[in-house]
Amino acid sequence: MAMATAERAELADLLVSLTPEQWDGPTLCDGWSVRDVVAHMFSYDELTPLGTVGRMVKGRLTPGGPNALGIAAYSDCSPGRLVTLVQENLRPRGLTAGFGGRIALCDGMIHQQDIRRPLGLTRHIPDDRMHATLEFAKTAPLIHSKKRIKGLALVATDVDWRTGDGPVVRGPAESLLMALAGRRGVTDELTGPGLPTLVERIG
Repeated sequence: MAMATAERAELADLLVSLTPEQWDGPTLCDGWSVRDVVAHMFSYDELTPLGTVGRMVKGRLTPGGPNALGIAAYSDCSPGRLVTLVQENLRPRGLTAGFGGRIALCDGMIHQQDIRRPLGLTRHIPDDRMHATLEFAKTAPLIHSKKRIKGLALVATDVDWRTGDGPVVRGPAESLLMALAGRRGVTDELTGPGLPTLVERIG
């Protein structure tokens, strides 16, 4: 939970620094702007348990599913209001607090990189936070990573982390995380005999 809170605090610092043009710019999430990603991330924190169930049920009948409903709920918010939303929810609540905050940590780290990468904004992610995120991400059901890495061994070259057995895919931990999440374009940063299989599975 402490790591998730720290990750969200760093995201808030990033968002404060963005220009209006950057807020409307693309991210690694297909069709989503920066404001869409932020709305998606934090819309779940403000839902009651009953509200979460309602969104999931209604999302089955909505193009884009529950996430589209979350984005629509904050479509009229200014960047300033969205920053406030983040700052008011640094400690995860509701659905994102699941697994001791691991959902928020994993979701937050991946989406922060979704925002940063197209903007060319790099950062150093603490090793312990990255390790904890990779450990959760390798089986996290919401990002469907297990099917992408089945039969492969992933080895980080900058932190002490590996998982799986089979042909090896190696590279920076952050690049492996984004590949686990199915993000296109990051596999150029990876190497190893298992890479063609991973590239094919990501599509």
